[in-house]
Amino acid sequence: MCEQDLVSAMPAGRDWRAGVTRRDFARIGAAAGAGVLATASGGAALAQSTLREKMVIFPAPGGQMDGMLIHPATGKHPAVILWPDIAGLRDAKLTMARDLARAGYTVLVANPYYRSVEGVQFEDFDEWREAGGFDRVRPWMAENTPAAIAETAAVIVEWLDDQDEVDTSRGIGAQGYCMTGSWTIRAAAAVPDRVKAAASFHGGGLVGEGADAPVNLLGTLPADTHVLIAIAKNDDAQAPTDKDVLRAAGDAAAAQVTVEVYQGDHGWTVLDSPVYDYDEGDRAWAALLAMYSEAL
Repeated sequence: MCEQDLVSAMPAGRDWRAGVTRRDFARIGAAAGAGVLATASGGAALAQSTLREKMVIFPAPGGQMDGMLIHPATGKHPAVILWPDIAGLRDAKLTMARDLARAGYTVLVANPYYRSVEGVQFEDFDEWREAGGFDRVRPWMAENTPAAIAETAAVIVEWLDDQDEVDTSRGIGAQGYCMTGSWTIRAAAAVPDRVKAAASFHGGGLVGEGADAPVNLLGTLPADTHVLIAIAKNDDAQAPTDKDVLRAAGDAAAAQVTVEVYQGDHGWTVLDSPVYDYDEGDRAWAALLAMYSEAL
């Protein structure tokens, strides 16, 4: 999980620019000259013309869900719920959603803190760290009980199925990061007839004794559900038996469950994270797209 001591020890983040793609971002982070930024941003703007996006708000348990819906300009496509990490709704997550939309999905980037606050609270991960992010989000996080997450997932699925851009004949995917990694499994368990793919990246709270612990929910999922649990190497070092417990539960489940430790630190898949790892991030992204291609 994203613990305060772990985040405080991270190096300062890379320069962030909205509107670039994941690959552009990696090149920008490695480039010394500003010329690369201009070229990459121009390419991203051209590619973005094939997409449509709009801010959305709709009633949900405990408040008004707000977020961004991003999708190809034409046609109907499988829906994906993208839950941001602890720093919430922001440009880095929208860029990730745009890449998903270019791959042929209708993506809702949902505000994980909608029960407490609306919209963007931190411009990027660095601002979250510098603005006392843990203290600010702690009461917002407390609103997201397991029951609340399940209720919210059901309402989001219902809302997505009412959108013209969603192909309701195909399953829905859910992906989450850090604190929201576990939410994806809870969503699949809450709406098993619709959520057919769940991906947890460096997720916390996956293992527990209760019946509603995500590890124990794996056994309740239908056989046509796919689950990807991608664990950070330093999270694995702190809790080395979690992967074994998750693998055992996955092996016993009817659902198709993959558990893997990646050679990146907690946050390695998130573009504005100071520990973003392009190679391992790209490998995790490829695994995500392969799962969606098969499951949705």
